[in-house]
Amino acid sequence: MTIPFNIPYSTGQELHYIGQAIAAHKTAGDGPFTKLCQSWMEEQYGFKKCLLTTSCTDALELAALLLNIQPGDEVIVPSYTFVSTVNAFALRGATLVFADSTARNPNIDPASVAALITPKTKAIVVVHYAGMACDMEAIMQMATAHNIFVVEDAAQAIDAYYKGKPLGSFGHLAAFSFHETKNIQSGEGGMLVVNDERFSRQAEILREKGTNRAAFFRGEVDKYGWVAVGSSYLASDITAAFLYAQFEQLKNIQATRCQIWQRYHQAFLPLAQQGVLQVPEAIEGSSENGHMYYIVCKNLDQRNALIARLKEQGIQAVFHYLSLHSSAYFAAQYKGAALPHSDQYTDCLVRLPLYAALSSEQQTQIINCILEFFKD
Repeated sequence: MTIPFNIPYSTGQELHYIGQAIAAHKTAGDGPFTKLCQSWMEEQYGFKKCLLTTSCTDALELAALLLNIQPGDEVIVPSYTFVSTVNAFALRGATLVFADSTARNPNIDPASVAALITPKTKAIVVVHYAGMACDMEAIMQMATAHNIFVVEDAAQAIDAYYKGKPLGSFGHLAAFSFHETKNIQSGEGGMLVVNDERFSRQAEILREKGTNRAAFFRGEVDKYGWVAVGSSYLASDITAAFLYAQFEQLKNIQATRCQIWQRYHQAFLPLAQQGVLQVPEAIEGSSENGHMYYIVCKNLDQRNALIARLKEQGIQAVFHYLSLHSSAYFAAQYKGAALPHSDQYTDCLVRLPLYAALSSEQQTQIINCILEFFKD
């Protein structure tokens, strides 16, 4: 492809910091760069506790363990999401209860959530799609009223805000991704955010193979041992060294991505106002973080034709999630209502190339190709 969908960003400092980690003979988990990354997230966003993990998937699995999800517990999840969001809870034996997206964007619909709450509901999982905030005010009000835990899947939402607060700070727990497709990346990587202090010590234990090793290194116990059932979710300090170089350049990365996002939006908003297509529409109080720009076509045939047209021009645009409630794995056991908005985004959403190295000329080519397609 002349213009690929994604090119991972590199600051130029990654190898330097990796070299420092190797020279210091500190390459395993919870080394100096891991601590730097965790402290950076806590100080930048005011999170109470951050723990670096090997992936956002692992951070979500840790969240499910911390909430002590058991067979029979109901967990409300969006259908329009990546499978990791729900796998983490399915692995604990949870009953998955799928909610619909909103009409204005792919985020979970609070009205759909409200209709699904039962006495068995233990958690609500929200996904901030494309870095746009879910209606956390409504979600947290419901959760508080029914004594339900909230987990934010903030994989795409670093440096995004809702009513002045960073996404990832609303739920009891949150998970971020540093996959190569994200704004800030380390190839693979994730972060568990613990906002409810009840889970702070247990999170350390479960992440460190079920041991109280972290407490030992703080001098709180004279030896460490097996105190709970856990696993190894620690990222290598080499990964952390790579990631820290990215954190240092967050402001510049975000400025570039948001500029590209805004240019797309200015180009396609007139078509949305004419009813030709749908563009991202955030709720009031939500900021966008330049993670992704998408458009929503009228139907599946139009979406496929647009992707094909772009491909002819050497431009890689892609669709996104397939509704999980109708997936090959889950469809036979799904007994809920139709989820029309989730299915609409499955059939009609197109993601456009957006990365820091995308040139103005390349973006012009993409925009012109799409405008010509809809003109035809």
